Amino acid sequence: MKTKFIFITGGVVSSIGKGLAAASLGALLESRGLRVTMQKLDPYINVDPGTMSPFQHGEVFVTDDGAETDLDLGHYERYTSARLSKKSNFTTGQVYFSVIEKERRGDYLGGTVQVIPHITDEIKSKIVENAKGADVAIVEVGGTVGDIESLPFLEAIRQFRFDRGAGNTLYVHVTLVPYIRTAGEMKTKPTQHSVMELRKIGIQPDILLCRCDRELPQDMKKKISLFCNVEESCVIPSVDSEHIYAVPLALNKERLDEQVVEKLNIWTKQPDLTPWQDVVETLRHPSHGEVRIAIVGKYVNLTESYKSLAEALTHGGIANDCRVYLKYVDAEKIEESGVEGWLDDVDGVLVPGGFGERGTEGKVLAIEYARSKQIPFFGICLGMQMAAIEFARNVCGLKKANSTEFKNDCKEPVIHLMEEQKTVNKKGGTMRLGACPCTVTKGTKAFDAYNETDISERHRHRYEFNNSFREMMTTKGLVLSGINQQKDLVEIIELPDHPWFLACQFHPEFKSKPLVPHPLFRAFIGASLVHRNKR
Repeated sequence: MKTKFIFITGGVVSSIGKGLAAASLGALLESRGLRVTMQKLDPYINVDPGTMSPFQHGEVFVTDDGAETDLDLGHYERYTSARLSKKSNFTTGQVYFSVIEKERRGDYLGGTVQVIPHITDEIKSKIVENAKGADVAIVEVGGTVGDIESLPFLEAIRQFRFDRGAGNTLYVHVTLVPYIRTAGEMKTKPTQHSVMELRKIGIQPDILLCRCDRELPQDMKKKISLFCNVEESCVIPSVDSEHIYAVPLALNKERLDEQVVEKLNIWTKQPDLTPWQDVVETLRHPSHGEVRIAIVGKYVNLTESYKSLAEALTHGGIANDCRVYLKYVDAEKIEESGVEGWLDDVDGVLVPGGFGERGTEGKVLAIEYARSKQIPFFGICLGMQMAAIEFARNVCGLKKANSTEFKNDCKEPVIHLMEEQKTVNKKGGTMRLGACPCTVTKGTKAFDAYNETDISERHRHRYEFNNSFREMMTTKGLVLSGINQQKDLVEIIELPDHPWFLACQFHPEFKSKPLVPHPLFRAFIGASLVHRNKR
């Protein structure tokens, strides 16, 4: 089948839910037996979000091939079986970088390089390249209609219909229908203006997804249909949902996938949404109640920084038929006032990844508390490094143990810079990134979770466990249960005389899905459930 293209745009405000809408549509089309690939176009000038502060951009999601990407790619991978890559996310920065390189090589034969056609052609070629082998390519354009930086992307997708024909392209516009409390009614004017902006640049949306916090009355749908020149059956409400994994079911109920396959002239089987129904039923009515998990970090005021992590913990709850309540704890607050009182009411403690020294001593205190009080503990990336430092200080007696990331002249560098990182000067895209193999030792907690010895997980870091301290720390009881044999790097550490104490150098949250929870999150939440029942 010739690849069909679905372009998803957004209007009125950012964070309207385009990413979730795109991912949910991908899930629905996959449930009909179609091969789906997904892509995000980001209008910012940065080459990728890797050097941005989490406060600016939220989480950086990492693909198997080492691309640092927008967090929406995490939604795409969680909702679909698509395994995304560097081709699945590109920015204005990447597009201009590529075009300028071609101009310098003389590829344009001395012609004047312009936004149209050179920039738009580059955008279109990247969309086509990513779509190879798929029945349907879902492409989300970041930002909102009207943003000056989005214009080249919107012009490129406008040209797509001219190039490919109406039966092979579809425009879905996500817009806001707000409820004005003082007036006591919903307003369609923001949607009308958003569509007007889109039509000014030559794009007539085929389907409108109307984001609202309550049901959209039929007369409102008629009004939007009339003023926006969209069929009434294609004005589809997307009402705020109790659980994000209920969105595919809600959109299916509104016949979104039916409208899409009909307009693209695709013959498919009826969707099988039983797995999604099971997930939502578990979230709504868990058999084993709730577990409380503390996330001890420094970005706790912006939970988007831990998006994949929060979702992976939810998946661990689904696997154990329980609800997961997340208690975000500021590591700096623990530094200031001590650990007492912060973690007394939790069933498990997780220390996530991060960069920089701020809050690290608070994380060490939290890890010591979890270890000494026999509370299930899970450390990820920096969390693993902090666990190694805590063990070195408080069990091995290395009171000055630290990481050279925080203390260059550290006398006991339990964590140090990777050898190949010592000559790196540029910050962007130069860390240890993407999927790396790891050998898991049998008879360990890690093996109990994975039930296999050869695994592959995604990385994003510069610093590693210092092998010079291996013998001392293993003699004192630390188990190195996961090793990268190729580079002789420690990947997983754990304690055998603890209910569940495990930390890993990689980011397992990037590979967890609601339909296929990650083994480590399943095991961690399972241990936390046991701890809760004993308390």
